[in-house]
Amino acid sequence: MAVPVFSKAAKKVFGTRNDRLVKRYLRIVDEVSKWEPKVRAMTDPELRDQTQIFKDRIEAGESATDMIPEVFAVAREAMDRSVGIRNIFDPDGEFDPSVLAPADRALFDQVLATIAETEPAAPSEEFLGCTEPVPAWRFVDVPPALYEAIRELHPVSKPPYRARPFDVQIIGGMVLYEGRIAEMKTGEGKTIVAPLACYLSVLEGNQVHVVTVNDYLVQRDRDWTFPFFHALGMTAGAIHPMHMQPPQVKKAIYFCDVVYGTTAEFGFDYLRDNMKLSVMEQVQRQRQVAIVDEVDSTLIDEARTPLIISGNAHDHMPRYEMADRLARHLMARQVKWDAADAKVQACLVDISGLEGDIRNARDKDKVPQLKERLDSRKQELVKLEDARAEHQQFYEVELDKKRATLTHEGIAEAQREAGVGSFYVGENIDLPHLMEQSIRAHTVYQRDRDYIVAPGDGGELTVVIVDQNTGRKMVGRQWSDGLHQAVEAKEGVPIKQETQTMASITIQNFYKLYGKLAGMTGTADTEATEFHEIYGLDVISIPTNVPVQRADRNDWVY
Repeated sequence: MAVPVFSKAAKKVFGTRNDRLVKRYLRIVDEVSKWEPKVRAMTDPELRDQTQIFKDRIEAGESATDMIPEVFAVAREAMDRSVGIRNIFDPDGEFDPSVLAPADRALFDQVLATIAETEPAAPSEEFLGCTEPVPAWRFVDVPPALYEAIRELHPVSKPPYRARPFDVQIIGGMVLYEGRIAEMKTGEGKTIVAPLACYLSVLEGNQVHVVTVNDYLVQRDRDWTFPFFHALGMTAGAIHPMHMQPPQVKKAIYFCDVVYGTTAEFGFDYLRDNMKLSVMEQVQRQRQVAIVDEVDSTLIDEARTPLIISGNAHDHMPRYEMADRLARHLMARQVKWDAADAKVQACLVDISGLEGDIRNARDKDKVPQLKERLDSRKQELVKLEDARAEHQQFYEVELDKKRATLTHEGIAEAQREAGVGSFYVGENIDLPHLMEQSIRAHTVYQRDRDYIVAPGDGGELTVVIVDQNTGRKMVGRQWSDGLHQAVEAKEGVPIKQETQTMASITIQNFYKLYGKLAGMTGTADTEATEFHEIYGLDVISIPTNVPVQRADRNDWVY
């Protein structure tokens, strides 16, 4: 018993491990701040040249870790300039130059004239990853004196004219660079944190994959942070599913220093590359560093979710319509059994509840009455089971396992209704499997919950699977083993060719392929043990930029 007491006392004196790590990071942040005056005096070209200087120093043997204060000072300045201050030249913005001092207004007008004379840049080479020409106001050099003038007008770092990373965001960047999980509260600016870590990883010669939860956030985050990467001489791109992005475009995007995408797209590109016949056909060159947003959802909640690529399973079209017709026939014949079974299941639930009430009863005077009710329900259960036995069960459904199984009576009834002889001879041998899939489609999978029916690319109706984790449409995906075709037959839409699994990997195993893995989320501390045991990742809880005024009390459980 002495150890826990000592542990609590030690925590009060020395703080928790997390507190000690945060203090260490804060000391490094102080070093970053000392570099700021020198970095802020640099011109845009000089700031961009720092990237090559850092790379040369690392190649010469200098430790990237020792360079963190200087590197993050450059990154902080580049973020403030490119993502924040430069927005004063945005044609769609509302910046009023009349508030500038005369000398600063002259600089503003000078830069504005240069922008007007400069053509938009093509989305290639240094602008690789862009999908359309880049306007001149994004890349024309701005004098440091004008940057300082805007800082005086807008001393607080907030959009649209300031984007200077706070100290806690610098800490987040260091945590991610070290291959850990940064737990940051919602609203603390995780979108800015990831690029900071990307910069130092790219300096070491690595390509970084930044993983977000959906295609909208992929493009939004890439477009929002792209000016930062360009200001430091890096390229950033975004990958999307095949129906949104041609393969040749995706292959070019993978040559960027930083690539934004979803878990599914990175994983499927890996699987597709493994099915290519030559290295030249592959698009995903390497898996060096991954930074995962909402890391608890991806690496814990969806860890065992398989990513599957399928191919055509048959040279001919199986009899899905016949299987659907027979499944409907069996379901109609089993209506009475289902009604009787529902009463049996309701009675079993009541019995289970009464047994729990008896065990947990505080007022013992009520126990005899509860036992009397329990005996009555048990006697009623026998009668309900006898009533159910008067009807025929043709199939069994296990909703928790999403499975349906034909009984012997079901096979016999289906053979009689089909009039094709035995289902276990010759060409009929696939019918039992097709029927079970059809019954699953009718009893387990619900329209507008598990899937929707919507027009496809050609305008004809098609079944589109709904992702159970995100609620988003999974265009182009199919269930395997004939289930998708059974749902299509159920809904009366054109039936696609059945598929079989050609390549598969779980999300957990895919991320273990990366040389370095890091992540960020607002709720990671509760899964800290799982992160450490499964992925070897430590969780660092980063304090908020401003102290939280809300008082969070413990939950009350009734």
